[in-house]
Amino acid sequence: MVQQSAPMTARILDGKAIAGRLRRELAEHIRRGMAGHGRAPGLAVILVGDDAASQVYVRNKKNACAEVGIVSEDFSHTLPADTSQQHLLGLIAELNADARVDGILVQMPLPAHIDPEAVIEAIDPGKDVDGFHPYNVGRLAARAPRLRSCTPYGCMKLLEETGVDLHGQEAVIVGASNIVGRPMAMELLLAGATVTVTHKFTRDLAAHIRCAEIVVAAAGKPGLVKGEWIRDGAIVLDVGINRLPDGRLVGDVEFEAARQRAGWITPVPGGVGPMTIAMLMANTVQAWREHLGDIAGETTGDMP
Repeated sequence: MVQQSAPMTARILDGKAIAGRLRRELAEHIRRGMAGHGRAPGLAVILVGDDAASQVYVRNKKNACAEVGIVSEDFSHTLPADTSQQHLLGLIAELNADARVDGILVQMPLPAHIDPEAVIEAIDPGKDVDGFHPYNVGRLAARAPRLRSCTPYGCMKLLEETGVDLHGQEAVIVGASNIVGRPMAMELLLAGATVTVTHKFTRDLAAHIRCAEIVVAAAGKPGLVKGEWIRDGAIVLDVGINRLPDGRLVGDVEFEAARQRAGWITPVPGGVGPMTIAMLMANTVQAWREHLGDIAGETTGDMP
């Protein structure tokens, strides 16, 4: 669903509405799959510590699970901040071996004494519904994706909504993180775009963005991308979510100025964020189908 904004301004990519539609489609897939197999998908969510933002994210993910029919509460764990890395890895091993669990998500960030890379690599790649495991990242790099990093995957779904053919499009990514920037580059390459990844060492960010037909801003710095830099008609996906001192949430892009030039733009909040959770649900359903031997779609049909 795309909302038409005021004349002469960018069309809004309503991630909240699009994610809602995807969740409804996934719920139907689960309903059909359970008719054939009798078991719902299972997602284990592990939260270590009491970080307030992480608690909100975990609650939103569990709510989405309940909406689409994924069993999460039965397998999820909230652990104290002083949990040892050994204990966490032992829990992951137990969940890897549990046939009822199709996906495992460890909420980041972790306490400082726990190595996040060791935790990510401990998860069975077939249950890595965050898409962070080196195996799944490597599959994407090799142009044979399996479970895909949720935020870039959600961005690709948003790009589909525009109807724009991505082949040959000039795409610029702002930020080179393992979570968004790098897998986003591989997703866009897979779609046939010409990709530039900018980062803290990039000498002239404005010059790169002025040439971009697609801009993906994922640096975590409010207002980093100036509206005047946006090429007329460009697609702007703002992954950033930053809380200002006055409590407002804003992205990495100067939204009001950018929307006067862009063809399409995501709001913050309500753009990329809901899509990330929707694609987590999609990855869990995909892992469930694989574990049931149903990935060809005989029972559940094509994935959204």
